[in-house]
Amino acid sequence: MTDQQELRGSNLEKDPADWKTGDEPMTGAQASYLRTLSDQANEPFDEELTKAEASRRIDELQERTGRGQS
Repeated sequence: MTDQQELRGSNLEKDPADWKTGDEPMTGAQASYLRTLSDQANEPFDEELTKAEASRRIDELQERTGRGQS
């Protein structure tokens, strides 16, 4: 079994909507990375996002910019 297969079903793949702290403000690390992605995608940065919203936005902008892909 590969490392990636072992991670499936772990908290690393938990839906942000299911996070117990998902409604808290995004972390500093999320804000920093999201600001970088927003700049690269020429999209506005929303500093009021929750942790869960920021996670979903990061995924969306990574897809658009091609960042974060293996």
